[in-house]
Amino acid sequence: MAINCFSHVAFRCRDAKETVDFYSGLLGLRYHFGVAADTVASTGEHSPHIHIFFEVAPNSYLAFFELPEAPEMQFDPNTPRWVQHTALTVPTEAEVLTYKKRLETAGIEVVGVTDHGLFKSIYFFDPNGYRTEITCETFDPKTLKHLEDNAWRYLEEWTRTKRAPEGMTMLPQH
Repeated sequence: MAINCFSHVAFRCRDAKETVDFYSGLLGLRYHFGVAADTVASTGEHSPHIHIFFEVAPNSYLAFFELPEAPEMQFDPNTPRWVQHTALTVPTEAEVLTYKKRLETAGIEVVGVTDHGLFKSIYFFDPNGYRTEITCETFDPKTLKHLEDNAWRYLEEWTRTKRAPEGMTMLPQH
């Protein structure tokens, strides 16, 4: 038995059309399909919805539900907004910069380019208020190998101290 990729990750959206315009029109993800119903297939409860899917990779989707009869969507007040986010990968830092320019030209505030050591990223909010990241890998294979080799030790130290173990940071060392 083996899980080999995401089928989809789904979030709620305020407006399906606005979400398609953003993810497909601005970010270039393929709007692959949508399905709609008046009842929830898994529970049978009445809840009209449309479920839209953007292809991120073959058979792997970023998806959204618009729920017009549900109360207005809210975010968890106990979790900082930077924590829950979607990160989309591009091959090069030049493409990260191209997205930064495209988003800023569209009037969207962009944070970064942020150098995480392993990745270089920009951050922005989609029309639904979700933090979104566009990133490219920049890691030195030795750094990744070090983190992989020490993953369990670092996790145990974190569990014990709730502080970043020395050597575990992704940030560039200056």
